[in-house]
This record gives sequence, C-alpha cells and structure tokens, in this order.
Amino acid sequence: MPMSKNVLVWFRRDLRAFDHAALHHALQCGGPVYCAFVFDTPILAELPRDDRRVAFIHASLMELAADLEQMNGHLIVRHGDARTVIPALAGELDAGAVYVNEDYDPAAIARDETVATALRAAGRELRLFKDQVVLAKDEVLSQAGKPLTVFTPYKNAWLKKLNLDPGLVAPLHVEPHAAAFAPGRSTLPALARLGFDEVDLAAVGVTPGMTGGAAAFEDFLPKLAPYGTARDFPAVHGTSQLSLHLRFGTVSIRHLVRTVRELAERGQAGDGGAVWLAELVWREFYQQILFHFPYVVRSAFKPVYDRIEWETGPEADELFAAWCEGRTGYPLVDAAMLQLNRTGFMHNRLRMVTASFLVKDLGIDWRRGEAYFALKLNDYELASNNGGWQWAASSGCDAQPFFRIFNPVTQSQKFDADGTFIKTFLPQLSRLSAKEIHAPWLAAGKVPGYPAPIVQHDLARARTLQRYEVVKK
Repeated sequence: MPMSKNVLVWFRRDLRAFDHAALHHALQCGGPVYCAFVFDTPILAELPRDDRRVAFIHASLMELAADLEQMNGHLIVRHGDARTVIPALAGELDAGAVYVNEDYDPAAIARDETVATALRAAGRELRLFKDQVVLAKDEVLSQAGKPLTVFTPYKNAWLKKLNLDPGLVAPLHVEPHAAAFAPGRSTLPALARLGFDEVDLAAVGVTPGMTGGAAAFEDFLPKLAPYGTARDFPAVHGTSQLSLHLRFGTVSIRHLVRTVRELAERGQAGDGGAVWLAELVWREFYQQILFHFPYVVRSAFKPVYDRIEWETGPEADELFAAWCEGRTGYPLVDAAMLQLNRTGFMHNRLRMVTASFLVKDLGIDWRRGEAYFALKLNDYELASNNGGWQWAASSGCDAQPFFRIFNPVTQSQKFDADGTFIKTFLPQLSRLSAKEIHAPWLAAGKVPGYPAPIVQHDLARARTLQRYEVVKK
C-alpha cells in the first residue's frame, strides 16, 4: 500500500511559522500539510494551575494559528498524551509521515521513540529535523571522535564548523511553499478547559509569541556592543531577554546567529557580539552534554561528587525554605529569589549567586535548587538548568573549581553597588546607604521586617571546603 502524501507537522518547542525546519521540509513535499500541537498531559500534570509557561504557550499558539491561517493553513490543538494523540491524529488525517523538530531531553527522546513505533505499526513514519540548535548531537566532536566536555574547545570547534559552512544558519523558508498547506479552521481550547488559569503576562514583562520574540531581539540589538560588560548588572537592562523565546522557539536560533555574525562583519557588534554568541554556544554545549550523558539529569557529571554528604533533616529543610522564599538575610540573594517567585525571571549573574549560596553556604544538594528553578523559571530548559546548577556545585563537566565560592556580600557590592536592584524587591531596605545595604546586619539599628543572616558566610565556606576535600581524597 503506497504511503499517503498527506503530512502532519507536530509543533512542540518551535512555536513560529517562519524559518522552521520541519515545516519547511514538509511543505516542500507538496502537501497537503496539516499542523498540530498537543498540550501533553504527562507534562501538564506536574504544573500548577497558574503556571506562566502554559499561558505563554497558549498565547503563542493563538498567534501561530493566525499566521498559519494567513498562509491558508490551520492549527489543530489537542489535549492528551502525545504518545497516543499523535499516532491517532496521523491516522485520522491519513498522514503518511509526521514531521517534527528534534528534542534532545531524555524524556522527549523516549516519547518520540514511542510515537515512531506506533506510527511504523500503522505504515507511517516519524521524520526528525534539527531546529532548536545550530549544531546537534555528534556534529561537534574531538579529533578522537568523542564528545567535548570542556566549553572552550567545544566553542572553538563550533565556531570553526560555522565559519566553514555558513549555510548552517541559512533561513529555511516557509511562505514560498504555502500552497501546500491543507486549509481548515484552527482549534484552540481555552486555558480553563485545559485546567489552567489566565495569567497576566504583561504584568511580569512578558510578551508571548513571534511578536514578542522579534520585539525582544530588536530591543536588544542596540545593546549588543556593550553586552560583555552590561550583562553582569541585574539593575541594568543589558541582557537579551530571549531565553524564554529560545525555549519555546518563538525565535529562530539561525536568525539570531546569522544576524549577530552579519553585524560583526560590518563592525557593528562591538566586543559584546562575540560574548553574546558565546552564550548561545553555551546553550548548545549543555544540549549536547545532556544528549551524550543523560545520567546528569539525576547524578553529578563527575561521579566523585555524588559522594558529598549534603545537609539534610528539619534544619536543612528550614534553610531551604528560607532560600526559596527570599529570607536568607543576604539582600542580593533574597532580592533575586523574590524576583524569581514574582516574575519567573532571574538574571543570569543572580542564578550563579543564588545557586552558589544554596550549595556552598547552606550545604544543600544542588538537585533541590535545580528542581525549584525548574518549577519557577519561565525559561526553564532542562539542559541549561542542569548545566548551570552543576557548574555552581562544581560537579559538572565544565564547572567552577570547588574552592571558588561566591561571597554574597562582595557579589552584591560589585554588581549592584548602589543597591538599585535590591531596593526594587526589598523596599524595606531603601533607607540604607549604598554601603550598608549589602550587609544590613552591620547597619546602625535593626531594619524592621528583614531577617538576620541565616548563616555566616566565612564559617559556611570553611565547612564547604571540608565537605568537598573529603570526597576529593
């Protein structure tokens, strides 16, 4: 029996209708091409009703559906277990193949294998394409053919490959092939029907969809040149704010890389262009680490660090709760955690500071912090979150040495010198001077409503060094 020419494109973390690998290749087949998204119940079951990410996805799908309809296509949205929904939908549409952009998370790989098996049993196939990264899986290896587990050699090899083949970031056009779309009406259930609440994304500074991604990038381009310096200061809007859009694919990584390289060639990227490009490479570095070493999801990349004896018991639980709720007595840490809890965003410098504090001041297992960030971050991405936490815990493939421990006071003094960021989230400290605000317990008179430090940094540092040195012997 010949395979049907109908094609189903399964959208996931690629919520855009332009420069889209799976959509581009599906349309080139001549169609009819159907498009679908599944609100995957195994994933949704772990999330709270007011999860901002679900609201972001829902709003982004509304824009995606409208764009597809402008090209005479439409978006089918289903709610259920994708492992059964996608094979069933392919049968309903008589689709000979399902085109999808590849995901490198272990759970996603397992899900896709299940879907592929079900499709094959029905005489259909799953076709995977590279879209969320420029270089994936085995495309960047050592000369010995092994995965690169140190960032700088990986970055150098990544850049060399891109320089040799700029076509890696060439756009994959959709509109010229729009005649292949299958016409129809989009279906998108309300958030309430999915079991989730409406969320005011604008209140936390988030604009969803392709429009939001494009606006964030346009806003960032004038800040590109000074990015290398400005990115470290949380009170300065010096970062791209694109991590959320990269996470859900409302921007194209090819477009971002292509644009910054073109600006660099014209001498318009400054020193910041190379620094920002390196940040995009970091993201891909962690993606390939997760792909090659999936055990990092639950274990230290360097197994020796799984022997560390972390603090446990009721006292550790109380310290963890204080960290989560922004009650540590260290203003920069507390302000950062309050920002995370209220907005779902945390500045990258502060992610390092708060992670270091949890692991190396409080002696609490990095996995607990990783799980909390996974619950709260709008831009949560397993590979980057895991890589960042293992970096802070010195257990990762490319980590800070265990004896380098962030001092939360000196970090505050250096990167929020006048306390502007701190005062935004801790207004009770506003009366303190720029000198006092970083260590309020040293100020004359107690600050009403603000706790004393839950740990003394110098003593905690000594305990951490001992904790790590024991397992290193």
